[in-house]
Amino acid sequence: MDVKTHWNSIQEKLECTYRLRELTCDWFKNPKYCDYRALLTTQGQWTIVKDVMEVLRPFQYWTLWMSKRYTITLHHVIIIYNGTFDHMDGVMQALAKKKTQRKEDLHFAVKFARADAVQILY
Repeated sequence: MDVKTHWNSIQEKLECTYRLRELTCDWFKNPKYCDYRALLTTQGQWTIVKDVMEVLRPFQYWTLWMSKRYTITLHHVIIIYNGTFDHMDGVMQALAKKKTQRKEDLHFAVKFARADAVQILY
């Protein structure tokens, strides 16, 4: 299985889209495309994309790290496990203090993902 491609495509698409946000905004300013302006992403939506990218970035790191190895030993699995769960715990702790809807939604998603990962492991 090509872990790099399988697991990181969403992260890569988000990063590419985020880098192109100014170009996209300029494109919608062209009178030729005024019928599509309703599709223009708002600043709040870009903030959500950036937040999601920050949450996913360590997962991208670990999957790329694993794909460079020919063998994955128990030692490697423990490192990945600890790093992944420490990251999710840190994200949830930081987001628990925030009271905006998008932060609460992201907190819920990470909490759900963490619980699902624990269930899969046990």
